[in-house]
Amino acid sequence: MANSYELKAQVRERAGKGAARAARREGLVPAVIYGDKKEAVSINLPLKEATMTLHKGGFLSHVGTIDLNGEKTSVIAKDFQLHPVKDTLMHVDFLRVSADATLTVEIPVKFLNEETSPGLKRGGVLNVVRHTVEMTVPATAIPEAIEVDLAEADLGSSQHISAVKLPAGCAPTITDRDFTISTIAAPAGLKEADEASEEGEGEE
Repeated sequence: MANSYELKAQVRERAGKGAARAARREGLVPAVIYGDKKEAVSINLPLKEATMTLHKGGFLSHVGTIDLNGEKTSVIAKDFQLHPVKDTLMHVDFLRVSADATLTVEIPVKFLNEETSPGLKRGGVLNVVRHTVEMTVPATAIPEAIEVDLAEADLGSSQHISAVKLPAGCAPTITDRDFTISTIAAPAGLKEADEASEEGEGEE
């Protein structure tokens, strides 16, 4: 599987908060690799490279490689902690990923054809209900985004997950309802005009 990033790591011999603080003083990020029915391994990552990888985006939805003393392991970040002031990484939890694994990840939503949407051209407002959708996906084919086509979306319309063409092998984790991803709302001025028109018709 083609992984999106690679980070070199060192084994962290000691566990616990003291060892983690010592690693941070040396410019390293304490982390752990777990899963795939193997023992968890405590590691240290280079702070600069790890933080740059985080800020590239997709850290929790891209499979990467950890090079631990020459032994490479495919992983996906499941959780991380940031420094409250410096915005640098403080800790990362990595899950081992095998080629045949299925993962649960948050996939970003991308909107297409906003410029041709009838509702948006009439001054409507795109209300995004979900910026990401939690999905089960193949580890070897995690989509960059799911695409919502607004080419025919008019005022008052809603875009549901059922209208989205999903990549092969990908499915939303919510299966009990056809949930809404976005809506096209009428602008305030148009709403007021419609309401006034309805009131006028009612008085006749």
